Amino acid sequence: MRLFAALWPPAEAVTELARFTRALTRLPGAEGLRWTRPETWHFTLSFYGEVPEEQADELGARLARVAHRARGPVRMRLASGGRFGDRALWAGVHQDADRTALTRLAAATTAAGRRAGLLPADAHPSFRPHLTLARARGRGTTDLRPYVVQLEPFAGSSWSAGELLLVRSEPPTSGVPGEQPRYVPVGRWPLGG
Repeated sequence: MRLFAALWPPAEAVTELARFTRALTRLPGAEGLRWTRPETWHFTLSFYGEVPEEQADELGARLARVAHRARGPVRMRLASGGRFGDRALWAGVHQDADRTALTRLAAATTAAGRRAGLLPADAHPSFRPHLTLARARGRGTTDLRPYVVQLEPFAGSSWSAGELLLVRSEPPTSGVPGEQPRYVPVGRWPLGG
């Protein structure tokens, strides 16, 4: 099974961002993007790839320890946005207090993956907290700069990420173009718990 560690924003934060980004889907060229569904919006901390069932249990135990050792919920808000070249458009995050909390959490979830034998010993997170809104259907097909400009003024309400999730990514099975994977939580632990 394909697994990753993540934080999920609450419904209120997702609704705020979805309302704001609705206008983006009407910009020229928006049809050249595959828009992600709001119910799938999340922050990936570490991606583990294909994980055998027997190692998933060990990974879960290690992530439980990571969550327990965390300093508690992470206060943040969705804000602004950016792009990865012309491949992906994303919403950003502003951390209200401890600006390194997400980076530390990502590093700890990566270390858990290394100790569980799922990631190479030299794996270190190249972590940029973001929530993917859309992906280009092909390289260079859509200029994402106007979308980033439109996202710039967005500043959502503050919220707390209170739990760490281990999530299984189920690839699309219908063969319908544009179908997106399903994300199923297989473990969840309170931060600081």
